[in-house]
Amino acid sequence: MTLKIALAQTNFLVGNIAANVDNIIKAANYARDELGADIIVFPELTITGYPAEDLLLRIDFIIEANNAVYQLADCIAGIAVVVGFPEREGNKLYNSAVVLHQGVKLACYRKQALPNYGVFDEQRYFTAGDRSCVFEFNGTFIGLTICEDVWKSGIIDATKQAGAELLLTINASPFNSGKIHQREAIVCQQVKAAQIPLVYVNQIGGQDELIFDGASFVVDAQGRVVFRAEEFKEQISVVEFDGGNPVAHDLASLYSEISSEYQALVLGIKDYVRKNGFKGAILGLSGGIDSALVLALAVDALGPDKVEAVLMPSRYTQDMSNEDAVLEAKALGVKYHIIPIEPAVNAFTGMLAEAFAGTAKDTTEENIQARCRGVILMALSNKQGKLLLTTGNKSEMSVGYATLYGDMAGGFAPIKDVPKLLVYQLANYRNTLSAVIPERVITRPPSAELARDQIDEDSLPPYDVLDPILERYVELDQSAEEIIAAGFRREDVARAISLVDRNEYKRRQSPPGVRITSRAFGRDRRYPITSGYRGIS
Repeated sequence: MTLKIALAQTNFLVGNIAANVDNIIKAANYARDELGADIIVFPELTITGYPAEDLLLRIDFIIEANNAVYQLADCIAGIAVVVGFPEREGNKLYNSAVVLHQGVKLACYRKQALPNYGVFDEQRYFTAGDRSCVFEFNGTFIGLTICEDVWKSGIIDATKQAGAELLLTINASPFNSGKIHQREAIVCQQVKAAQIPLVYVNQIGGQDELIFDGASFVVDAQGRVVFRAEEFKEQISVVEFDGGNPVAHDLASLYSEISSEYQALVLGIKDYVRKNGFKGAILGLSGGIDSALVLALAVDALGPDKVEAVLMPSRYTQDMSNEDAVLEAKALGVKYHIIPIEPAVNAFTGMLAEAFAGTAKDTTEENIQARCRGVILMALSNKQGKLLLTTGNKSEMSVGYATLYGDMAGGFAPIKDVPKLLVYQLANYRNTLSAVIPERVITRPPSAELARDQIDEDSLPPYDVLDPILERYVELDQSAEEIIAAGFRREDVARAISLVDRNEYKRRQSPPGVRITSRAFGRDRRYPITSGYRGIS
């Protein structure tokens, strides 16, 4: 007997239950009428969107989500629907999957493995389920699992022992670089050991810092991937099963590591702007590598008509910076403004002259320049209803090489989790698609241009030294001695770690940004601002 299962790789809005229900109904009707599907499977917590965070603590929100299940049961006919929702029973909340068919609830499964690491905080909200779930549909016994369940040993085996001949797993598995390969490897290993085919449906879209990359797939009982949906694309696909075994379908090719990172950043910008109702995006374009990359990302996400660039030269801005910024703006077809900041800087320094009398110039005067730019950009953002994108990278965020209320001012930080060396790789990758970032921007030494002849290495170790140290300390939690033992100079390690430790207060005030590494600032790495801990003495 054949069975056609639709994989609904969908992009829903967290919290908008009514709209999500409407989209579930439309997708189910499409899968039934156009694709001939018998079952359609949606991602984890589809009804509320994932992650709903502390909305899950609101009783009114949970009641609405549970009522939505009954609405779906009444509205969908001719196709079975597997959908995720927060199931309320008494004073307990479960991360559940329900199977609806012809107005009847065929089965309901409660997630057993609740992740509580990295970006996950499910034990804050949910009670773990404690039993397998198997239902019969058209002569096939089908088991249900949810996301983390298939990463833990034993749950797939227990579901098979309960009678399952086929597994459906619904997921909201966020992207980080290399995650798709890890995801498939783990699932294939588990499936091969249990000898049971599995359908893996993953969410797509950007949700604040998190990116969900889709790449849903089907694995046969031998642990081979026989179908894969595209990454970073909303789509509904159908896979046919014959006698409980999946028929091989097309495998969408996977992006390279650098191209997947680029696509994740583009999707993050696109969905943040779209879902939050902004009219477009605006950013300061300095002629440096960071803002050059962010402009290209924004245009690829939103289109040139929705993006504006602002050049804000000072007395320290080199001619080539202005020239290269204009070249990129023209190459990408975006509107740009040139607003010199010298009048504002002079006004502020004049106002502060008496208070500053008898003191030497230092970073205070440099920061005034950055803050003047922040005021200009925020004014344009407010006036036009466009999201201000900041352009700081992860290396700068790590060591505090950024100005509060200056270049950190803005609503979203697309490359906040992108180390400086990766910024260059992404810029070079973008130029392989079409040459829009001037070569001189990529090859010249990086500089904040807040003082004469300034370059980043005046204040920081070279990035090819700094970034590996930061990766070890921030992402891998290695100690100073471990990093030094790996071959790094003690003085470079001490400098980098000291800067990381004392700049938590800046990071806490920075805008959200796209997560592409396995350890981003924010959800992944939560350190106290006021702390006596020092990573190196």
